[in-house]
Amino acid sequence: MNIRRMTLEDIPAVVALDKLSFTLPWPERSFRFELTDNPSSRCWVYELDGQIVGMIVAWMLVDEAHIATISTHPDHRRQGIARQLLTHALRYMSREGAVSSFLEVRENNTAARDMYGKFGYEESGRRKRYYKDTNEDAILMTLTGLKDMIG
Repeated sequence: MNIRRMTLEDIPAVVALDKLSFTLPWPERSFRFELTDNPSSRCWVYELDGQIVGMIVAWMLVDEAHIATISTHPDHRRQGIARQLLTHALRYMSREGAVSSFLEVRENNTAARDMYGKFGYEESGRRKRYYKDTNEDAILMTLTGLKDMIG
């Protein structure tokens, strides 16, 4: 596995990846905050041949693992990178005491929704017009029984 903790030196590559992946990317200061000032934050990158091709930011909130963002470089999608990142994060946070996980995903992001479904995430709600660029709804997804599933 090529997963390691994100560092401050990774931020330019992570920001570039985020811009390739999302129409509302996080600003650089947000990733910097996650690494330096947010004690709830857990950040990892997936490195392939010296290049960062995937990343995940998750928050440990009491006993819940909240997936804040996850992305894979467009040239490396459908190769299991996001699945490996999510598995890594959930295992790590389960060992820290997480018993459930939740996230928001764009309603039309069927690839991500399918992947989350394979992990056992289920739709648990909807945030109307959550994404300001398109007014698209966010689907809330929840995974319960994390300790039993990830172990």
